[in-house]
Amino acid sequence: MNELEKRKLIIKLCLEMNASGLNQGTSGNISAMHERDMLITPTGVPYEDLESAHIAKCSLVYDSAEWEGPMKPSSEWHFHRAILKSNPAFGAVVHTHSTFATILSIARKPIPSCHYMIAAFGGNDVRCAEYATFGTPELSDNIIKAMKDRSACLLANHGMVVAGPNLEKAMWAAVELETLAKQYYHALLIGGMHLLPNTEMDRVLEKFQTYGQPQSSD
Repeated sequence: MNELEKRKLIIKLCLEMNASGLNQGTSGNISAMHERDMLITPTGVPYEDLESAHIAKCSLVYDSAEWEGPMKPSSEWHFHRAILKSNPAFGAVVHTHSTFATILSIARKPIPSCHYMIAAFGGNDVRCAEYATFGTPELSDNIIKAMKDRSACLLANHGMVVAGPNLEKAMWAAVELETLAKQYYHALLIGGMHLLPNTEMDRVLEKFQTYGQPQSSD
């Protein structure tokens, strides 16, 4: 996928995540790696007004706040870049303020092994990163800690973030995480649940190594 195609896909996915209720307004943001750079949504621009040229480009090599493009990158550019640089398997990042993941983040509740699909994010739970002000290096540090050996986390009093090998898989992961958050929230409401033991989660993690079709990093 070339750079223009990635820019167009970022806009398409932004529109889809708002239309589906996965996000509201301009609170979410999406990024994708392209060669040695990061493409990321601009800050505070309604998705329906976005054009390909508006997607900001930031270096993944140099830790600088400079960007290419007519609009400033998302205020969360710092943690998008940190996530993409943290794991060579990550090619795209989706951040949303989806309702149920945000509810859990407000309560600062990680999602335990209530469903085997938790293993899709790399372990037997989805952690909640400690709180830090949005757009700060401290938030980036907290997210990287919470995502150690994981591809997602909740952000305390904020929302959620997921990473994937490409834009489509990252968006799939965001939808899956919100679904799990909703299921866990409602299980808490009815008074209890049976968590899967670590031995079973280990089996699921092993099976996930060969699950599905091979994915392109593009």
